Amino acid sequence: MPNDTRSAWLKTLGQLALVLLLALAIGFAIGKPWPVITVAALGVVGWHYWKLRQVLLRLTARQRFTPSAGDSVWNELDRLMFRGQSEMRGRKRRLIDMLRAYRAAAAALPDAIVVVERNSQRIQWFNEAATRLLGLRYPHDLGAALSDRLQPLPVAHWLASGRHAEPLLDTPSPARPDLRLSLRLIPYSDELWLLVARDVSKLMHLEQMRRDFVANVSHELRTPLTVVHGYLDMLDPAEKPDWAPMLTEMQRQSQRMTQLVEDLLMLSRLEAQEALPEEVVSMVPMLTTLKREAEALSQRRHTITIEDTAGVDLWGSTKELHSAFSNLVSNAIRYTPAGGHIKIRFSSERDGGTRLSVEDTGYGIPAAHLPRITERFYRVSTSRSRESGGTGLGLSIVKHVLNLHQARLEIESEVGRGSHFACCFGRERVRARDVNHYSEDHA
Repeated sequence: MPNDTRSAWLKTLGQLALVLLLALAIGFAIGKPWPVITVAALGVVGWHYWKLRQVLLRLTARQRFTPSAGDSVWNELDRLMFRGQSEMRGRKRRLIDMLRAYRAAAAALPDAIVVVERNSQRIQWFNEAATRLLGLRYPHDLGAALSDRLQPLPVAHWLASGRHAEPLLDTPSPARPDLRLSLRLIPYSDELWLLVARDVSKLMHLEQMRRDFVANVSHELRTPLTVVHGYLDMLDPAEKPDWAPMLTEMQRQSQRMTQLVEDLLMLSRLEAQEALPEEVVSMVPMLTTLKREAEALSQRRHTITIEDTAGVDLWGSTKELHSAFSNLVSNAIRYTPAGGHIKIRFSSERDGGTRLSVEDTGYGIPAAHLPRITERFYRVSTSRSRESGGTGLGLSIVKHVLNLHQARLEIESEVGRGSHFACCFGRERVRARDVNHYSEDHA
């Protein structure tokens, strides 16, 4: 207990003792000590009750306390209440200044910031950039449903995903169709969400320029590569044995360059498409084709097995899915030493979906490279990739094909033990397998 408070309590107790002694003396003087003591005690209690009531009334009315002169317990209480109120007001001022600073910072951001109530999905606050990018108007749109104010964008289902909502990377602005936005939903508390909209128009324009450049250059390279490759085929190494190693290397490099151009063209075509022609993808002939291609590429240097436990087919593009699966199988063979094992498995998932996985016992991929392994031209080992004849675009093609099928690519790998690549499809991509159809084809 602080010294000031202890002194105030001791003085109050001393005053109380003095009053009781005085009452006792007066009571003995008039011959009635106990009635006098009782009246005196009740008076002391009544006075302290009145002081307590005054304090409660001031607290209820939220009046400001002022330190009183004196050293009684009630004066000390006034001083303590005054100090508590001063500290509280200081904390409130600092909190208000901090909130104003945060609000000013949010208002100055070039990105649109919208605070949304989680359950009702109604707008609680937004900054100035939200007016320019999303067309929100202050104060008219406060309390309005966010999905109604972002029309014609179909964001109702996206908002319903909540914490699991994937960012919308390229969306037209509801205020200006010429603007392209990136929308991200951030659940930063149990009651409130944060919608962040960023103008990515320049980035999308640059990305489109890059795609056009790659597509145009790749297309222009096809003709000269075809001419070079044709002339090389016309040269007979038997006529000039000394030129045989050079001609063989030139043919190998021209074929590698041709494959690189074809992969670039295919990647550009996939990036330019928002959807693919879809049909029932028959998985029995698909798996048979993958095994035949794997055996031709392996040339009996590996053990290749096929396992089909799903018993279903897929809905999508047969051509594009074959390209994706074939890239995974060829990568497994290229990066697995002779004597290794490649396993192609088509199985069902617990959620009703399905997956096609390719597992090998190859070199494996270090964990540091896994986040970037699907980037175009990214190589874990440049020398090994060149020796195997890879272009560095296979996994990028796989990723784009799966994105167009609303599927995902899962990668697990351990150095020295091999890798496991899995194409995971949702239940909406699963179709019942027509056993009679396969029986007739086999017959």
